[in-house]
Amino acid sequence: MSRRNVLFLMTDQHRTDTLGAYGNPLAATPNLDELAATGTRFDRWYTPTAICTPARASLLTGQAPFRHKLLANYERNVGYIEDLPDGQFTFAEALRANGYNCGLIGKWHVGTAKSAGDFGFDGPDLPGWHNPVEHPDYLAYLADNDLPPYEISDRIRGTLPNGGPGNLLAARLHQPVEATFEHYLATRAIEMMERYAADVREHDKPFFLELSFFGPHLPYIVPDEYFDLFDPDDVPLPRSVAETFHGKPPVQQNYSAHWTFDTMPLETTRKLIAVYWGYVALIDHEIGRVLEAMRRLGLADDTAVFFTCDHGEFTGSHRLHDKGPAMYEDIYRTPGIVRVPGEPGGVVRSEFVSLLDCTATILELAGIVPEPAVDSRSLLPLVSDVDDAGWQEDIVCEFHGHHFPYPQRMLRTDRYKLVVNPDSVNELYDLEADPDELINRYPHPEMAQVRARLMRRLYQVLRDRGDNFHHWMTSMYEVGEVTYDPTLSGLDEQTYQR
Repeated sequence: MSRRNVLFLMTDQHRTDTLGAYGNPLAATPNLDELAATGTRFDRWYTPTAICTPARASLLTGQAPFRHKLLANYERNVGYIEDLPDGQFTFAEALRANGYNCGLIGKWHVGTAKSAGDFGFDGPDLPGWHNPVEHPDYLAYLADNDLPPYEISDRIRGTLPNGGPGNLLAARLHQPVEATFEHYLATRAIEMMERYAADVREHDKPFFLELSFFGPHLPYIVPDEYFDLFDPDDVPLPRSVAETFHGKPPVQQNYSAHWTFDTMPLETTRKLIAVYWGYVALIDHEIGRVLEAMRRLGLADDTAVFFTCDHGEFTGSHRLHDKGPAMYEDIYRTPGIVRVPGEPGGVVRSEFVSLLDCTATILELAGIVPEPAVDSRSLLPLVSDVDDAGWQEDIVCEFHGHHFPYPQRMLRTDRYKLVVNPDSVNELYDLEADPDELINRYPHPEMAQVRARLMRRLYQVLRDRGDNFHHWMTSMYEVGEVTYDPTLSGLDEQTYQR
């Protein structure tokens, strides 16, 4: 395969069910739907961890979070490292070393001291977790185009337990679409693509270009036409709004209080979902501009296009907002679409794949062999619609905390999901009978065999990967035969050897 250009389109905190391609009949996402219709849509695409910085670091390195050890967003860091160490492998530096132009427009959020430029990316340094509307480059863009400044009204927020105002969840933006941060990002991406296209023509120099939107992460701040695009009366509430938290880890109910869900009427939740869908529609519109520029520049036949996000968003599901220590499908299963020139279109795959797998796929498209330690596998056999690609039958995800340390591990199989919470109750969901994950079946006697099988499988995977979470499982749960000293004393190995 000749070395491909790569256009990597990424969003932040994006629910799968906001896209027409994933079954939403009301969605206004024609550009992403077209990308799915002409490429490969993955129906079981998971994030390695549902939090921004660790997930983005996993994409950059091809390593699971426990391995790269960048485990928390710096805004709520609780003592973990805040930057990847010097010498850490990243696909961006590998691309640069192999003659690629490499650019990133938009959200970085992979550390504090090191910017995207330190890893070989061209583009403005846009730090933080939300649209940096005071950034000099954005302000210059507004001034150069005689556009009005950022201004909001109609704020939507609940009430905290202490009586104070809760987190801002949404607001009306008093700017035209052309002045939005999303339009600015798409414009800068098109400008960079135009420069890279000249290098393709004149020097046969391929490129990787990532456009990473800060949205639809909350707060959902969009102009009138998108704030009011969907009638809240047409928006169905998630069935898991019926969550009672009975038999669930108490932290989930605490998080619900943190996000002030019960202080707002359900009509407000409908409006929040409607505005969130509008935010997705705005981003889809801007993605359409970038895809049209790719066609105009004659790059479509040589450019692989990815669309995905770092993780999902609750938006009222399970009476929660944002993300956090609850490993529900809402925030772990995400959209994932890949289109490679010359490969079949309209392909739908049901294998369990990960955001992590993008790393190996990008490297293969560039003709680079990934390092052995990379926890990533190329998706190209699936994109090529190979009948039997020998893929794994389950997937493991992890979490290390956000506002506070909270270790979790999850095993997802075709039917079941096991979540191990060492300091609380474990969770087991039958996704065939209970797709909304409302009933924790972990303590149910009839689930004993399933529970034991999944626990042993999760233990084996974690141990084989070198994830030390498995040591905790050894002493707490029935994990099967142990062939090493789980006390790590080093004094009684013969007891555990055959």
